[in-house]
Amino acid sequence: MHPELITRHDAYGLATLTLNRPDKLNALSPQSFVELRAHLNAIAADESVACVLLQGAGRSFCAGHDLSTIGAEMDEAFAADTIDALERLPQPTIARLHGHCLTGGLELALGCDILVAADSAKLGDTHGQWGLVPVWGMSVRLPQRVGYAKAKELMFTSRRITGQQALDWGLVDHCLADAEIDAFIGGLVAEVVANSSGTNRIVKRLLAEAANRNHQDALQFERTLPFGLPADMAQRMAKAR
Repeated sequence: MHPELITRHDAYGLATLTLNRPDKLNALSPQSFVELRAHLNAIAADESVACVLLQGAGRSFCAGHDLSTIGAEMDEAFAADTIDALERLPQPTIARLHGHCLTGGLELALGCDILVAADSAKLGDTHGQWGLVPVWGMSVRLPQRVGYAKAKELMFTSRRITGQQALDWGLVDHCLADAEIDAFIGGLVAEVVANSSGTNRIVKRLLAEAANRNHQDALQFERTLPFGLPADMAQRMAKAR
């Protein structure tokens, strides 16, 4: 029996998804996406999950696309749609980045809401090194993070940057020493889970809608309470009295 390429562990409202191919630096294969999609579908429907953490086993987060599967083996549309499904998850998502976070691995990480890098992280887009072009969202999500000028520089050069450089460029939200990253993420998760899961889900939907609307339309849309109010609002408000 083959080991799981993506594992799931749940505790205290957090679902942790781990890329579990450490001997290949968690390079993404067709089966990786099949398993990841199944987990994402299950988590999306799981009301007990308040936050999702995506991480990699072993020395790296993800070295990227398994180059041996390019072409007939990899369903690129399914892979891209799986990253879209990660981005669409109703729960807040956090990516824990250490070691390699390259190309397809970076595209996967960019599907998360909050990116936390270790000092050891090496991030980059190496499509140009291999004569490939992005189809999993790099040309859209990378400039949303760092701006078009820096996205062009990263994509045109295939340069790898450190976790600290990624923080300076706005590619990640936090950068910690390797020995400190788990404690930091633990605190971050605790803050997210302590919040109303209903509020977080509604806010995430509102932010996604605002990104696709003009300023005035987005303001008017928010004021209509299009997604209602959290189920735990009355309970939480009662505690303030």
